[in-house]
Amino acid sequence: MAAPLFLLAPPRSYTSLMNAMLGQHPQCFGLPELCLFNVERLIELWIRTSDEMGGEARMRHGLLRAVAEIYAGEQTMASVQMASHWCAARQHCTTAEVYRELVAKIHPLVAVEKSPAYTIDVKRMVRIREAFPDARFLHLTRHPVGQCKSVMSLYEGTYALRVNSIEFLEDRAIIEPQFAWHDSNVNILDFLDTVPANQQMRIRGEDVMNDPKKYLALICRWLGLRDDDAAIEEMMHPERSPFACFGPIDALFGNDPNFLSGPSFRPHRVKVPTLDQPVPWRSDGQGLKPAVVALAREFGY
Repeated sequence: MAAPLFLLAPPRSYTSLMNAMLGQHPQCFGLPELCLFNVERLIELWIRTSDEMGGEARMRHGLLRAVAEIYAGEQTMASVQMASHWCAARQHCTTAEVYRELVAKIHPLVAVEKSPAYTIDVKRMVRIREAFPDARFLHLTRHPVGQCKSVMSLYEGTYALRVNSIEFLEDRAIIEPQFAWHDSNVNILDFLDTVPANQQMRIRGEDVMNDPKKYLALICRWLGLRDDDAAIEEMMHPERSPFACFGPIDALFGNDPNFLSGPSFRPHRVKVPTLDQPVPWRSDGQGLKPAVVALAREFGY
């Protein structure tokens, strides 16, 4: 069974695009957000236990779409209904057992997945390693200003609110997304401290966006995959993924809605801001917190 690849990053860190690009490699299978390791047993994905991301019905859409595509070869209302029955038959299985069944089904292709909710809690990432001791982990970073600005543009910062990324001022409380950026990345670092060096890689998302062919080839060589021109060209077309669009009405999502609305890679130069400027989501002129600046510098920003 081919060892899967997991992208670890907070949301809005180029994860959707990168997952789809890597998943289009001829030796890979790019999955939607499965969110399986959010919980220990499959039935728990159908039980609302908290308000954070992973507790909503739409967090099951990726799993339903993946099962429909893998077992029926299509994503329709009928195949999603089949996927619901498939899940019901395994409701008392551990999520590790369910995930291994999917990986075995697509073998010899390498499963590629990103579920940003995994980074909320180190225990979720630990479950991945327990299920797949030989898994590879790609830590994808994005400059805190770019990532936080993007988070705040999506549903008025709902993600940051749900993970309690809040700053309490003297007269009010405000959503402060840089806390979530910092804490998620620290969780990733803490987890990767337990992972052998040859099973992990860190890469800046901005570098991939600015020179995708160079960095995609670099990732392929690390994974032991083909890095010829034909393979790289396939990866330049994330829109060809069967999950790079909205699904049927009973499983619409499974990924970032912005990505689903426009999944093609558009060549562009990403400008990396400085770390000492006022941040655009605050009205008081404050900038990044010292701990955020220190971590960003560690990442090469």
